[in-house]
Amino acid sequence: MGATKIDRARVADAALRLLNEVGLEGLTLRAIAKELDVKAPALYWHFKDKQALLDEMATEMLRRMSAEMTESLSEDWRESLTSAMRGLRSHLLRYRDGAKVYSGTHFTDVSYAAPLEAHLRALTEAGFTPAAAARAWFTAYSYTIGYVIEEQAMGAGPVNGPEGYDLEARAERLAGHPLAVDAGLEIFAHHDEGFEAGLAAVVAGVGAVLGPQA
Repeated sequence: MGATKIDRARVADAALRLLNEVGLEGLTLRAIAKELDVKAPALYWHFKDKQALLDEMATEMLRRMSAEMTESLSEDWRESLTSAMRGLRSHLLRYRDGAKVYSGTHFTDVSYAAPLEAHLRALTEAGFTPAAAARAWFTAYSYTIGYVIEEQAMGAGPVNGPEGYDLEARAERLAGHPLAVDAGLEIFAHHDEGFEAGLAAVVAGVGAVLGPQA
């Protein structure tokens, strides 16, 4: 039987599949090589180190979501920006530690350019200056990635389950701080509602500070 042939795309695809099983900490080139049934040194022909692989994984994640990011465009810039961030969060949540993989990486091609251009154009056509449009996009983008990093760090299980926060135990520890206790219910539970509330605040702030009437 001939040697298994691999390329960058196949390695990135295998890494994304394995990510859901082992998480970012457990994702190693050796584990990916085992998944592909090749020797670990074979991967170094395509990626010099783990960071280079993470860059390709993030780029592949973006490729998979780019079409939906442009489909979210509408005549109202608020709706467009809100829909784009909802889509970004949805895609990041498809992968264990997806937001950590995606943040801080360097894309390996220009897949990001077309959706970014489309959304920046929508903002400028709505009256934003180019600089304000860029800041508006990056502000909403940073909020979304940061929210998902925290969301995934809390665990995917029930809030009071083994993978989540025990809010009753937390309340006992903070018995002398009632506002902090109540804040736990808002911060550590109901992630979907929390994301929507925060995103609405970000979009409203973007309009007030950076928008055409600012």
